[in-house]
Amino acid sequence: MKLYIYEHCPFCVRARMIFGLKHIPVEQHVLLSDDFKTPEKMIGKKMAPILQKADGSYMPESLDIVEYIDNNYGQPILTGAKSPQIADLIKQLQQYDYKLEIPRYIKLGLAEFATQSAIDYFINSKVAKIGSIDECLAQSENLILAVSEILNQFDAVIVSQNACNGELSLDDICLFPVLRNLTCVKGLTFPPKIKAYLLSMAEDSGVDLFFDRAI
Repeated sequence: MKLYIYEHCPFCVRARMIFGLKHIPVEQHVLLSDDFKTPEKMIGKKMAPILQKADGSYMPESLDIVEYIDNNYGQPILTGAKSPQIADLIKQLQQYDYKLEIPRYIKLGLAEFATQSAIDYFINSKVAKIGSIDECLAQSENLILAVSEILNQFDAVIVSQNACNGELSLDDICLFPVLRNLTCVKGLTFPPKIKAYLLSMAEDSGVDLFFDRAI
C-alpha cells in the first residue's frame, strides 16, 4: 500500500497514525504543495491523504482510511469511547492554531515545500483565511497565551499518555495531530500530561514531532 501525504497536514497525520499504531507497513509519498496533477489523476481533485490500496484502487478522506485499515487489517484497536469534552477543546484550539502554524510550516524544511513555487502556492492559498504571514507572526505572543490556556484545560482531561481517554479511540486520531502540529511553535509550553501524551503517541504511531526545529 502507498499513502500520499503532506507532512504538515493534520488529516494526513490521522492516516499515518493508524499504520504506525497497528504496525502495518505502508510506503509514504509526500506530494509537493502545488502538485495538482498527481492527486487529480488518482481521485479527480487535489487533496491528501490518499491511500493506494493493495488492489491498486485509491481512497481519499482521512477517517475513511483510518476506518478501513483498522477494520480490515487485524483486530480493531480504536475501541474506546469518544469524549465530547475532547471534541470541544479541539474546536477551541482550532480558533488559534492555524495562524500560529501556517507561517512556521514553510520554514521547517518539509518535503511538500521543497520548491519556491510550492511555498508560494501554499502562502497564496492561505492569505485569504489568515491574513499576511507577517501579521500572523506579529500576533504570536497573544495566540500562544490563548492556546496555553486551552492546553491547561486539556491537561486535566488526559487519562493516559497512551490514550487520551484511557483506551485508544478516534479521539486519539483527531487529537494527536492537532497537538503535534503545535510543537512547531517555539515558546509554547506544553503541560506535563500533554507533553507525555505527545511523546508517547509519537513513538507508538511513528509520527515525528517538531520540537527540534520549532520556530
